[in-house]
Amino acid sequence: MNEELADFTEDELAEALRYSMYIAWSPEDRAYLVTVPELPGLLTHGATHEEAVVMGRDAIGAYLSALRYLGEPVPAPQLVQAVGG
Repeated sequence: MNEELADFTEDELAEALRYSMYIAWSPEDRAYLVTVPELPGLLTHGATHEEAVVMGRDAIGAYLSALRYLGEPVPAPQLVQAVGG
């Protein structure tokens, strides 16, 4: 693997957590699957929900790093509107 894509700074990992992660249990895979609506094609998994969050964060970091390395545009994180009540 290219060394420039292998390591993430704390800022890059914090940026990754701004993206939406959809995490769902897959009985077929016996794992929690992670997708990110803003980043098409990104899919990772974890044995536990906590591991899935970490794997998702790392996958987002790698995805964003790869886009920047290739000079591609980086999609903005989705904004979530608070529901008043």
